[in-house]
Amino acid sequence: MPANEVHVYPDAYRLFWSLPDGQAWIYAIRVGRDGLYEPGEYYVGAKKEWPSWTPTPDMIEREPEKYEKYADGGMPGGPGNPLGARALYLFTPERGDTFLRIHGTDDPGTIGRAVSNGCAGLINEQITQLYDQVPMNARVVLHPKQLGATSTQQG
Repeated sequence: MPANEVHVYPDAYRLFWSLPDGQAWIYAIRVGRDGLYEPGEYYVGAKKEWPSWTPTPDMIEREPEKYEKYADGGMPGGPGNPLGARALYLFTPERGDTFLRIHGTDDPGTIGRAVSNGCAGLINEQITQLYDQVPMNARVVLHPKQLGATSTQQG
């Protein structure tokens, strides 16, 4: 893989940040639940420290009991926020902001599981490290789940 790219391998629950010398930083992650993980090629279109969070309309429609209370004002950034300490916002030329993120979590028990609404998550300490390395417009590849593979670790 070329240097300075992010690659997410959902079946292995791993994110790779490729380095110029053919090596990579490797992080354990959580990924999107079945049907919500969206493989493809993206670029980092925004980066935010302690980002605020508002659920998408699709999230509210799927689970109104959980998300409707945040529809109008969202949740300010800080500990306990679903996006954690940092977030990389994934864009495409056709769609602009895809509402997919690579972000932090303060819930390490979710790492290694398919539990999110489509995003890839790292523990806060690791997203802070990754955030400092990944520049704006960096290429991000969310690799497809393997055909026939099913997630047995749904949350």
